[in-house]
Amino acid sequence: MKKHNFYAGPSILPQYTIENTANALHDFAGMGLSLMEISHRSKQFIAVVEEAQALFKELLNIPEGYSVIFLGGGASTQFCMVPYNLLGKKAAYLNTGAWSKKAIKEAKIFGEVEIVATSEDKNFNYIPKGFTIPKDADYFHITTNNTIFGTEILHDIDSPVPLVADMSSDIFSRPVDVSKYALIYGGAQKNLAPAGVTFVIVRQDVLGKVDRPIPTMLKYQTHIDKESMFNTPPVVPIYAALQTLKWLKEKGGVAEMEKINKNKAALLYGEIDRNKLFRATVPNPADRSRMNVCFVMNEGYEAHEKAFNDFATERGMIGIKGHRDVGGFRASLYNALPLESVEALIKVMQDFEKTI
Repeated sequence: MKKHNFYAGPSILPQYTIENTANALHDFAGMGLSLMEISHRSKQFIAVVEEAQALFKELLNIPEGYSVIFLGGGASTQFCMVPYNLLGKKAAYLNTGAWSKKAIKEAKIFGEVEIVATSEDKNFNYIPKGFTIPKDADYFHITTNNTIFGTEILHDIDSPVPLVADMSSDIFSRPVDVSKYALIYGGAQKNLAPAGVTFVIVRQDVLGKVDRPIPTMLKYQTHIDKESMFNTPPVVPIYAALQTLKWLKEKGGVAEMEKINKNKAALLYGEIDRNKLFRATVPNPADRSRMNVCFVMNEGYEAHEKAFNDFATERGMIGIKGHRDVGGFRASLYNALPLESVEALIKVMQDFEKTI
């Protein structure tokens, strides 16, 4: 039976990425050595990093004046690196879920934090609107996609101060006007590579403006100057990321991926809205994530939650159980998830409806 991988992260990767990385684990670049045991300073691996940086810039149309670096520590380390490097007196944050709350907590260590708006009053089931970004903030931080609660900011915000975005779970899912951002970061384990590498896209002119001394490893300039090679980088995940970037280019790039993602999300939300057994946890379609579709049993059918989870799992739907903070179900529709898997889940939902 075919398995359909809806895990929220680590999550599905293209077969192209898995197969090429697996081959390199046996013999990397014809060296007769495994990718796991080669020097990160070998010319063969330096070429991998350079190609990955170049494809980042090409696929996202990154302007001049930006650097792309690969780091360890996950996006959670960026929660402190961003304010360490950018926060002088005050930073502004939009609170849209668990990950933004964690970022806010870290930023408060370094200075004043103004929360410009929050959706916590309704368990983060919407994106706040009509907020004002303070012009005296050193930067404004957003989390573009919220994997737990299923909301997503699907446009590039106009900010009067440097805009910083955590794009861990929706990078490369839609075109982004990078020129509107001072810094974009993300863990790779959703749309790019296995866990272990973090990408940072940073505009160089926002660095070097804080007075505090910054530890060498937590200083962006360190990694820019050394082309991500200041210390041993996560070699295998970077190589896997390169394969995903190649796959994305072959598929037609980010604009083509957005068309596919819109279609997948529209089909699944359409079934959720139609099916008497289910309801989406995010009521406003404009706020609904294309990457993480969250839904629960509809009123009057709550007792069937476990039965549906078992029914779906028995039919190859893997990883659809919702996060404990929301409950119900979550189907993650990352770039590598084929339309076939969405159609299979819809069929399962329809078949289960017939049993009730």
